[in-house]
Amino acid sequence: MRVSYYPGCSLHSTGLEYGKSTVDVCKVLDIELNELTDWNCCGASSAHCTDEVLAIELATRNLVTAEDAGLDLVVPCAACFQRFKVAEKHIQEGTKPVIETSYRGKVPIKHLLDFLIEEDNLTGIKGKIKKPLKGLKAVCYYGCLITRPPKVTDAKNYENPQAMDELLSLLGMEVLPWSYKTDCCGGALMLSRPDIVAQLTGKLIQKAEETGAECIVTACPLCQANLDTKQSVISKNLGREVRFPAFYFTELLGLAFGSEEADGWLKKHVVDPCELLKSKGLL
Repeated sequence: MRVSYYPGCSLHSTGLEYGKSTVDVCKVLDIELNELTDWNCCGASSAHCTDEVLAIELATRNLVTAEDAGLDLVVPCAACFQRFKVAEKHIQEGTKPVIETSYRGKVPIKHLLDFLIEEDNLTGIKGKIKKPLKGLKAVCYYGCLITRPPKVTDAKNYENPQAMDELLSLLGMEVLPWSYKTDCCGGALMLSRPDIVAQLTGKLIQKAEETGAECIVTACPLCQANLDTKQSVISKNLGREVRFPAFYFTELLGLAFGSEEADGWLKKHVVDPCELLKSKGLL
């Protein structure tokens, strides 16, 4: 299978482990990722706050390239996915300000998570599992941007998404139900209002702990960064030490596939998840 692939800025930098695990997993599944030629930043998360026209144009330039390639466009970053869908709807609906572009809105834009749970890919995943992740208890955290607003994302289960739950359950994990799947982590406020991010992520981790989960799993580099890097502040706020691993779902896929690269991804985390995995006999 061949698809166009947009890594965005994060998967080559702060979310490098997400990018590397995505490439590794797709290689195992015989999915050829064709990185968009000469791609540019999609504008997340500041362009739409400063210049509406530029924000649409930044995303649209990449969509034109994808349309020329003639393949489905797979996007792992939730923020990038959101900006592409915003641009797509803006152009399809003829919303003002009008953007001059050759883009016709014919490219299927898919978040990596939704792409991997398509029937053919799920079948491939089942056949590649070498090390079921039994005994690992997790909650799935989708964040805001993959599913909402549904008029933009086209998400069907935007209040209670199930894609990650289904995927991790397939890997043998115990996926626990909780009511905070799509609550906000604070997003791009991590630099301008870290206090708000610490409050929001602290609540998420507390609620995850209350379910009996041992880790939280996400599909967004910004969500993962907020959850992973704020735990020292959260510990001070709560008056106790908090060490709660935050995984990318692709890292767990790679682990279940027996990837030799998994140890390298996991060492990039601020909160080391290796102790938890070793206690389960998974690393």
